[in-house]
Amino acid sequence: MSLLKPFSKLPGLNTANILLVENEEQFQQSLADILVEETSVSVTVRLAKTLPLPMENDESRPRIDLVVFIMNLTSELSFQSAEASLKYLDPGYFLGKVCFMVTNARNASVPTERLDAVRKLAASLHCPLLFAEDQAPDGVTSATERLLTVLKVAAGLVPTTTALYLSNLTRCTLPPDIEQPSFD
Repeated sequence: MSLLKPFSKLPGLNTANILLVENEEQFQQSLADILVEETSVSVTVRLAKTLPLPMENDESRPRIDLVVFIMNLTSELSFQSAEASLKYLDPGYFLGKVCFMVTNARNASVPTERLDAVRKLAASLHCPLLFAEDQAPDGVTSATERLLTVLKVAAGLVPTTTALYLSNLTRCTLPPDIEQPSFD
């Protein structure tokens, strides 16, 4: 099993490639359907349940500009799957080419500890954490627009803005009431 590397292939002209990773595949397909409708840039969407990706089509696979881990907060397995998949990404991806998207955050049955765990994970990796409403069509459209903005920057299609710069602006930070490791 090899690592997925961000700079092992050349980018395509006016093309952005996104990998959506979701264990339950509920929200993934609706996001993908709207993403490919984008007209200002050619968007290629790859879907996966977990990482690593199969090796047999590695040569034909395009460069992945952004990896999005979609986590359903009502499912503990969804978080565990995303966390286990992280080890199959090259550290170069964590320089602005990874983000986390959370669904069902408003659900009353979601334990607050699970949301805190997701926030800690995103903050520890200095990655953006996006929240999405997957039950309403407007929520899916809004989530797609936010993802498309991050994807265009990660693919290098926005002049004077880099993925690392955007990552620093949008990364998840923890409020002081959540335990953080001390470096003293």
